[in-house]
Amino acid sequence: MKDYKRLIDPNRVAAHVAIIMDGNGRWAEKRSLPRLEGHRRGAEVIDSLMDVAVDLGLQVVTLYTFSTENWLRPKAEVDGLWEITESFIISKKEKIKQNDLRIIFSGIKNGLPASTLRIIEELIEETKNNKKMTINFCVNYGGRQEIVDSVNQWIQHRKLNESLTIDKLNKYLYTSELPDVDLMIRTGGEYRISNFLLWQLAYTEFVFLKVLWPDFKPNHLYKAIYEYQNRDRRFGGL
Repeated sequence: MKDYKRLIDPNRVAAHVAIIMDGNGRWAEKRSLPRLEGHRRGAEVIDSLMDVAVDLGLQVVTLYTFSTENWLRPKAEVDGLWEITESFIISKKEKIKQNDLRIIFSGIKNGLPASTLRIIEELIEETKNNKKMTINFCVNYGGRQEIVDSVNQWIQHRKLNESLTIDKLNKYLYTSELPDVDLMIRTGGEYRISNFLLWQLAYTEFVFLKVLWPDFKPNHLYKAIYEYQNRDRRFGGL
C-alpha cells in the first residue's frame, strides 16, 4: 500500500472524523473463530487509532460502537459486547487520561447494563477537562431516534408560537457540542450509513473501505484523509 502519510497536507486535515467499525464478525468467521473474538480484535484497533488520530491533529473522532439495532443480535453476543466495552475502558483509561483525551457519549443510557453505564460515566467525568482530542462513543445509538429525541426536547423547551429551526434543533442533538462531521469512514466493504449520524452527515465526505475492521491499520486512516483532501467540497455552491 502507498505511504499516504507522506502525501497528507497537515494544514487541511478533517476536524471531525466518524467511523463505522464494520466487519468484526466476518473477520472472525473467515478464521473459524467465535464472533466475539472478532469484536475483541476490533477493540484493540481503537488503541492504535487513537494514536494516529492524535498524530494527525484531529479534533474529534466519533466511533459507532453499538447501535439501537444491535440489540437484535443473540443475547450471548450482546452480553459479550458489553464485557468487551468494559474491559477496553478499564484497560485504556490511564492511557486516555495521560494523552489528554476527552471522552463523551452519544446515545440512550436507558437499557445499558448498570456496570457498563457506570464505567462509561466515570470515564466521561475523569476526562471532561482534557483538551487534546475528543472521542465520542456512539453507544446504544440510532440516528432516527436522536432526531426524534431532539425534537421532543425542543417541544418541551419551546416558547409560545416558536417555530423549529435548524439551529434550534442542533442545540438538542446528542452531539450538540461537536462540529459537523467532515469525513465518514466505513470499513467492511458495505456502502450504507446504517442509521448513523443522519443529521450530522448532511455535507460529509464518505470513504468506504473493503478492509474488515480488525485489519484496519494506520495507513488506512491516512489513505482516507488523503482522499478527503482531494475532494472538492462545495456545500451546495459552485
